[in-house]
Amino acid sequence: MKTIGLLGGMSWESTVPYYEIINRLVNQRLGGLHSAKLVLYSVDFHDIEQRQHAGRWDETARMLAAAAVAVESAGAELLVLCTNTMHKVAAQIERAVSIPFLHIADATADEIKAYRLERVGLLGTRFTMEQAFYRERLEGRDLQVLVPEEDDRKTVHRVIYEELCAGKVLDASRKDYYRIIDKLVNRGAQAVILGCTEISMLIAPHEAAVPVFDTTEIHARRAAQWALE
Repeated sequence: MKTIGLLGGMSWESTVPYYEIINRLVNQRLGGLHSAKLVLYSVDFHDIEQRQHAGRWDETARMLAAAAVAVESAGAELLVLCTNTMHKVAAQIERAVSIPFLHIADATADEIKAYRLERVGLLGTRFTMEQAFYRERLEGRDLQVLVPEEDDRKTVHRVIYEELCAGKVLDASRKDYYRIIDKLVNRGAQAVILGCTEISMLIAPHEAAVPVFDTTEIHARRAAQWALE
């Protein structure tokens, strides 16, 4: 079994499922008392979030690149960045290490394409929904990407940072998210990507009108599969 490196803490609420999913899948495959071989580096999200909203992305890139080097030095053989938004600086992080980097958008696109879907709605932070780094990665896999309207993007973003990252799961926000998903479906979305690792705290896939792709679960599952190859 190979060693997975997790670069998390953005937020810690969404890093916990990575640890749980990977270990559960490894144990299901190997049985007994087997668990995954992991290296986890968890950053202080306050430092990252302040720089995100100030547009100081180069600083976040340097911080996460240094953390990635530490993960590799600790024995990791694969790097998993446990966040969607910070894949904005994935190229800088990937250049800092020599081990493979498992991109969350690639893993998600592969999953969607396996279902032969073409048009997807994307929920995430406003950085993920509005900037090109994530959408273009998906579009490069021949997917058409729809994002919510401006007011709905503000709602999705606010709930992530003010509630989910703080461990708050509110029914009113759940209703807002399902309303926003319904609007994406009415615009032609055949499925919806939960493009922020916290959103799975709020949305139950079986309650949506279309297939829902949980990037946290997909990313973690792909990492576990890699470790066992």
